[in-house]
Amino acid sequence: MPDITTLHNLYTNDSNGLLTTITAIYDRIEGKDFNPVWISIIPRENAIARVKQLSLITIEERVQFPLYGIPFAVKDNIDVATLPTTAGCPAFACGPVAENAPLVEKLEQAGAILIGKTNMDQFATGLVGTRSPYGACASVFNTNYISGGSSSGSAVAVASGLVTFSLGTDTAGSGRIPAMFNNIIGLKPTRGLLSARGVVPACRSLDCVSIFAETASDAAIILSVARGFDEFDPYSRIPSDSSGASPWIIAPTFRIGIPTLTTREFFGDVHNPVLFQKAINVISHDLNGELIEFDLTPFLNVASLLYK
Repeated sequence: MPDITTLHNLYTNDSNGLLTTITAIYDRIEGKDFNPVWISIIPRENAIARVKQLSLITIEERVQFPLYGIPFAVKDNIDVATLPTTAGCPAFACGPVAENAPLVEKLEQAGAILIGKTNMDQFATGLVGTRSPYGACASVFNTNYISGGSSSGSAVAVASGLVTFSLGTDTAGSGRIPAMFNNIIGLKPTRGLLSARGVVPACRSLDCVSIFAETASDAAIILSVARGFDEFDPYSRIPSDSSGASPWIIAPTFRIGIPTLTTREFFGDVHNPVLFQKAINVISHDLNGELIEFDLTPFLNVASLLYK
């Protein structure tokens, strides 16, 4: 799927570009077995009606809609009006719910087009993508490999080119592990930066809504639209850079924590230590970052309380 800028250029230069894009998505979904990716899908006719609604917006007015015509998906523990919320468990399913989660509403108001709700490890308690009665999502690279989880369907939907971006959730890696396994961007925002209202909680004090995209630039655009204080979310916070500074622009100098050598564990893998060191070199030499070593042990101990 093209990135946001490419799609916007297409829509500007081709009056049928938006309809063609959305139609092609539904043709792919209906023409191939993508069932493990989706739990529920917005009917094609509803999406086409949304296209017609957006087509009434003039090119000059589109600057007010930063996500004009951008297709996206939502993990099925996040409320979407007219669709049930299952959290990956048919017995739990409630709805169709009456209203969108505020974050979904914000994205749609920015012009995005929702395609459907995605598969997940049940109740977002898994990191593999196989703990779902709706089927196990596979990595886009090899169907014998897991997709990672718990936001399995959201990651695969982006990596498969079915949507430009998607929403997942991240409590302990669910928004980053499937991104890694499918070679896309998985952005976990600072806790409270995005509203988590309308999300089925896994651990409410830790839950974050996450963003999947194919590029860091697209993830930054989505973050800029989605972020903001929600007075009805008890964990929401006013962004520290609420003055309007761009949150994704790296300062001339910055500090980043690096686990001490003795607390890095790669479980016998010989490739990841090399890649990890390469990333450290880029941060230090190319980006002028200051490396601060810290002992990871206390954090590992806290994590073990959740998973052991």
